[in-house]
Amino acid sequence: MMLVNSPEPPEPVIDAHLAVALNALLTEQSVTRAAARLHTSPAAMSRTLARLRRVLQDPLLVRAGQTMVPTPRAQALRDEAAAVVRRLGALLTPGTGVDPATLRSTFTIQAADLVGAALAPGLLRLARDEAPGVSLRFRAEELEAGPALRDGRIDLEIGAIDHVDPETQVEELVTLRMAAAVRPGHPLAEQPLTAARLAAAEHVAVSRRGRFTGPLDTALTEHSLHRRVAAVLPSHLAAMTLAARSDAVCLVPTPLPGAAPSPFTDAATALGLRLLDIPLPLPAVTIGMAWHPRHAADGAHHWLRSAVRRTLGTPGDAAS
Repeated sequence: MMLVNSPEPPEPVIDAHLAVALNALLTEQSVTRAAARLHTSPAAMSRTLARLRRVLQDPLLVRAGQTMVPTPRAQALRDEAAAVVRRLGALLTPGTGVDPATLRSTFTIQAADLVGAALAPGLLRLARDEAPGVSLRFRAEELEAGPALRDGRIDLEIGAIDHVDPETQVEELVTLRMAAAVRPGHPLAEQPLTAARLAAAEHVAVSRRGRFTGPLDTALTEHSLHRRVAAVLPSHLAAMTLAARSDAVCLVPTPLPGAAPSPFTDAATALGLRLLDIPLPLPAVTIGMAWHPRHAADGAHHWLRSAVRRTLGTPGDAAS
């Protein structure tokens, strides 16, 4: 004899609108008032009440003179219906409404050392004041940001975003220019800086890939000038420390003329460096942040992006 498995019974179709309507009816104990509460017509609410009676096999509300009163079953359901509607509301509320004070999160941010130094103090102050349960982990530019954002190894990349991934969301934060940083009393600071005097100085370059040349060399070549790079270091902070203790010149990103003060110059100020305008048309540097779209509506990540904007003095879009 062949045994035939009977098909699984279909799962019941759950209509969340019925729960919302039930809560309104039991709260108002009036079809008219429940209809007004849900911005529908009394006729539509009467049809919904009839459907609820069929589903629950109970009259729920019955006439008592000019009013309607709940049945014992309706009274027993009142608190549960209200709780269900509250949970539905929480489930379907956009995630950006999170209270930062309740966050218990660790965020991993990938950034160059100078970007991290500019951001960390302000971000830590905001976390302490608004989200004391948040911890920050800064990583050097050691991972390929696109895949690292995708698989969650980093939550945010901040810096000069030079990769283009269709799925990555990128927001520009601040535009900076390059200035020449020198120690106090450096010969370059004693007279107006010219392209020739800048080229004649000893330089320290910053490159993670060990490159000796960059945009400054291209600009100097236009004037038939060449500089001597005595050392190449992988980080701005190391290069700035060397410049503070020698006659080497290093390039430092600073705000554009007329822009608000920027934390990007704090490290140079702390080292006592003087920042000199470079008399050459160097390309501006745009600092941005990139994240994976799965975090776009996440309340915790929304707070992080807002904190980065505020630290850098960038208004941004509150909805992003």
